[in-house]
Amino acid sequence: METTPKPNLWQRIFGGGKTGLGTESRSVPASSTADAPKPLPGTLLTLDLPPNDPLVAYFQSTPGVVELDKLNLDSPALRDLNKQGVKLVIPLVNQGELLGLMNLGNRLSDQDYSSDDRVLLNNLATQTAPAIRVAQLVRQQQLETQARERLEQELRIARLVQQTLLPQELPALEGWHIAAHYRPARSVGGDFYDFIRYNDGRLALVIGDVTDKGVPAALVMASTRATLRGVAFDYSSAQVGASEQHMTPGDVLARANDLICPDIPPKMFITCFYAILDPDTGLLQYANAGHDVPYVKRGNTFIELRARGMPLGLLPGMPYEVQELQLEPGDSILFYSDGLVEAHNPQREMFGFPRLSEYVASHPGGAALIEAVLEDLEIFTGPNWEQEDDVTLVTLQRATGAPNNVSNEMGVWKTLASFETPSGEGNEREVMTRVAEAAQGVLPAARMEQLKTAVAEATMNAMEHGNKNNPDIPVQVQVKASPQLLSVHITDQGGSVPIPDNPAPDLDLKLEGMQSPRGWGLFLIKQFVDEMNIVTDEKHHTLELIWHLDGKE
Repeated sequence: METTPKPNLWQRIFGGGKTGLGTESRSVPASSTADAPKPLPGTLLTLDLPPNDPLVAYFQSTPGVVELDKLNLDSPALRDLNKQGVKLVIPLVNQGELLGLMNLGNRLSDQDYSSDDRVLLNNLATQTAPAIRVAQLVRQQQLETQARERLEQELRIARLVQQTLLPQELPALEGWHIAAHYRPARSVGGDFYDFIRYNDGRLALVIGDVTDKGVPAALVMASTRATLRGVAFDYSSAQVGASEQHMTPGDVLARANDLICPDIPPKMFITCFYAILDPDTGLLQYANAGHDVPYVKRGNTFIELRARGMPLGLLPGMPYEVQELQLEPGDSILFYSDGLVEAHNPQREMFGFPRLSEYVASHPGGAALIEAVLEDLEIFTGPNWEQEDDVTLVTLQRATGAPNNVSNEMGVWKTLASFETPSGEGNEREVMTRVAEAAQGVLPAARMEQLKTAVAEATMNAMEHGNKNNPDIPVQVQVKASPQLLSVHITDQGGSVPIPDNPAPDLDLKLEGMQSPRGWGLFLIKQFVDEMNIVTDEKHHTLELIWHLDGKE
């Protein structure tokens, strides 16, 4: 059984005709019926409606149905509409904004549009315009969400790339402790730090800051890091087996600057501090390309590592001054970026250099200094701090009591072992074993048992009296040798309390209770070594045990 299709909405209301929505006009054909005339073929009508066309202003100021043949405007769009056979236009206006046009041609019945038709069209336009606006907003929100998701994905990738460029492991050097902290202001940042090992055993420590934030700074950071490493590795590879003069930190910065200048984006540059450490001697050479001055903690004061030099990427052919410092046992260096000193509190006061330098002088160095500075920064800025710039901290600390591997009257010292162990019961046996292994072949076998006893007693005293058996406080041990001497340094953190100078133990007096049953430690140690020295500062005790390898005391 066949059914006659029902006429569509426009056919039922107007008997067919050309209609359009927005800036396109489309013919909506009527369905075939026995009584209705055959509709015109559907056509796609286009309209160019520039914002400055007079017809736009007219539509915005004249709501309701507009009969085009009654308009007298010098309008290209009006002529285009008339040419395409549009008779009525219903502007779709929402809150004064023209969203589109509903265009109708002549009715297929050749009858005029009635007043009821116009009322219906006005009502339809009143409901259609807000619906279109809502649809536009939803679509815009969808596009913004998609763009935000793409951006977040790109930032995740950029953050992953940057994290892989930063050191994944900190260098392990006997007698030295290195710590680092990195916190970007955004998902990615322009700060960087790096460690570069030379073939001759030296270690380069690098910290830098690109003058921008976000992805552009991260890209320049990656390029700068690669350039610095390329310069260092090219030199290091060329020096294998050679006796040429070492490339200085100033040479590295000068060469990197010349490579960076031609390609760096406008209005960007990089500050960079480049230092080279000889871990055997403690000699630190350094050059500075406009970076914040690092601080060296020495005792209860600080030393500034100053050197003149322009930031990288500003001008080619720049020289960089080279300075050096002999790091002593216990010295600690803090390298940092300006995101720390330029952080503001709610009163808009800066953290500042004076605060930081005083903090360095009055607090322990190394990783403990980083933790203390970050805690103080959090207190200073308050809980609602919006980080303005990247914050990077790197510390280099020389173990307390480690003698320098430099030439002296006894020859050249060589490091045999450098380690630390928690202050816990029984750990003295581990120290005794490791020291004996390091001294194997250096100290005559006949004296090895004396070494074990002396080291075990000294370590037990350091754990018990110096560190109060606190497992969180380690005992530091250094084993060195020269052609004439074997030296073992055992360091605790009880320097605020002096080591008691007990009288030589008397067995009869101890049995009678006139002397403490304790107090044999230092006495025994002295019997098994050729020399014993005690070095004390505000924080540490260092017990130096020495054996003469040539048999002379």
